[in-house]
Amino acid sequence: MPDNLKKLVAVFYRASSGKEPVREWLKDLPNEERKTVGKDIATIEYGWPVGMPLCRSMKGGLWEVRSSLGRGRISRVLFFNQEAQMVLLHGFIKKTQKTPAGDLQLAEKRMKEVIHYGT
Repeated sequence: MPDNLKKLVAVFYRASSGKEPVREWLKDLPNEERKTVGKDIATIEYGWPVGMPLCRSMKGGLWEVRSSLGRGRISRVLFFNQEAQMVLLHGFIKKTQKTPAGDLQLAEKRMKEVIHYGT
């Protein structure tokens, strides 16, 4: 599908060091899991706003992409919406029922950096 049909455009958070942690995390996933997460992100890009079970609002303006990877594995990509961009802040394999506080805090920290300094 053409990019001009996207309601949100996914962009990777970039640290001051130039690293893109979500891109690096995705590259480390097995190919099939990477494809699953990519398709889920694309669904949100083209279909925004999207609700459960694929996307859920978190606290403070954060959202999560909820991907089922098979074999009981699930992943989350935390993002926020800024000027029609879906800024991908943090990705992880979820191992507990509740999203770990450290993962939320990291995404919040990165979101504040983007708001103050840009992606």
